[in-house]
Amino acid sequence: MLIQGIQNFKALLSGIDMTQGKPWKKLLLFTLPLLIGNLFQQLYSTADAMILGRVVGVNALAAVGASFSIFFLIMVIMMGISMGVGVMVSQYFGAKKREELSRTIGAAITITAIIGAVIMAVMPFVTRPLLILMDTPADILDDSVLYMNVLILGILGLAYFNILSGILRGMGDAFSPLVYLAFASILNIVLNFVLIAGMGLGVWGAAIGTVFAQGITAVLCLRRLMKMRDVFDFKLEYLWPRRDYVSQVLKLGVPAAASQALFAIAMIAVQPLANSFGELFLATNFIIMRIDGFVMMPIFSFGMAMTVFTGQNVGAGKLDRLGPGLKQCILMSFATAVAILLIILPLGRFIAMAFVDMQEPGAQDIINLSQVGLRILVLGYLGLSVNMVLWGMIRGAGDAMTPLWGAVINTVAVRVPVAYLLVHLMARPEALWVSLLIAWLTNLLLGILAYRFGKWRSKGIVGKDKPPDTTDDETAQHDTP
Repeated sequence: MLIQGIQNFKALLSGIDMTQGKPWKKLLLFTLPLLIGNLFQQLYSTADAMILGRVVGVNALAAVGASFSIFFLIMVIMMGISMGVGVMVSQYFGAKKREELSRTIGAAITITAIIGAVIMAVMPFVTRPLLILMDTPADILDDSVLYMNVLILGILGLAYFNILSGILRGMGDAFSPLVYLAFASILNIVLNFVLIAGMGLGVWGAAIGTVFAQGITAVLCLRRLMKMRDVFDFKLEYLWPRRDYVSQVLKLGVPAAASQALFAIAMIAVQPLANSFGELFLATNFIIMRIDGFVMMPIFSFGMAMTVFTGQNVGAGKLDRLGPGLKQCILMSFATAVAILLIILPLGRFIAMAFVDMQEPGAQDIINLSQVGLRILVLGYLGLSVNMVLWGMIRGAGDAMTPLWGAVINTVAVRVPVAYLLVHLMARPEALWVSLLIAWLTNLLLGILAYRFGKWRSKGIVGKDKPPDTTDDETAQHDTP
């Protein structure tokens, strides 16, 4: 009975065609495994932090927190390329264009290898200078450098997991990435206990566990992809990417990566402000980021679902489904964020206590300050639950430049200058969270304006007689949803 139930669940989630049926049901069906997968991912990230904080100490948390902004920059570059590939895959899959789908997948695999190799060759030499430039406290500098460099040298596993899981989801398979991520999460938690608590390897052990688990997940995603020959072809010649497909991947992926990178660069730009408040604030901020992940996971999941939904329906020419799908997705995203916040806010103090040894000096200050940060960011989370769905639709339609311009405005004109201004005026660490809240709400306004007045409706990459490397507005007009 159990095996039959699992098989039925797998069949339900392994071929989701979002061009048929009620939009909310297909969006929810696609989002649920993303939520479960992200929950596992947050669990092992949280386990990392808890074990480090309780076994090694507050400084270990601070070391990981101080280096997180740099690693986040690398990660979002990969995620941006994955977004671009996912848009192409979902549109070609929706249009049933086998040749274009096959060449897109081959190009994505090769591009990922090249980008990963460049990061591995360059970043280890700039990690320490960057951390010094950000005024990382001397007590945690060496651990921060060590943690970052281990993650960088194992970046291919993370890169390929992002790309391959995005390809699988773009073709409607939400089940396999869920199973692989759950397995990797459990493996990572086990490795954390062995390497950190058992062998005493500290931040080095945490980084090794993450790299190994992500590598296993990438291999499993590739194995699953190889079994989907019924919808695409995997040939050696497709790994040698044609210029038109590389151009299209980059046209969609680079702006998406750049827009995400701008938010990461903003984190790096304000990191000296965070560092100036000392190790206790760095540890507090890292704890908030771990709790933050549990609120963010449904927000990002619904946004990703909206991207695939839009891509498949644009590819199939079913534009009348976009409007209802957007409204229903926003409602589900907002309601889910509210429900999670109602759980986390009352329990936030107890959650934060799990990260630190309460006998350690400053532990109570960390707990109290973390509660202040969460309360400041509440309104921003609700705004993001709407904003991510709007930007998800715009990206899914093939418009990668509008989100980039939104990120430029939000970063250059809001996030960084407001952070420095508020810290100067308030001289308190809470100013950083207030500036983040203002940036999130500004991005919501930009998303509403982009949806209402943007040209995303005419950016589809699939047309009856249009080659894959052209996207001009005159040849790709679509009706307003």
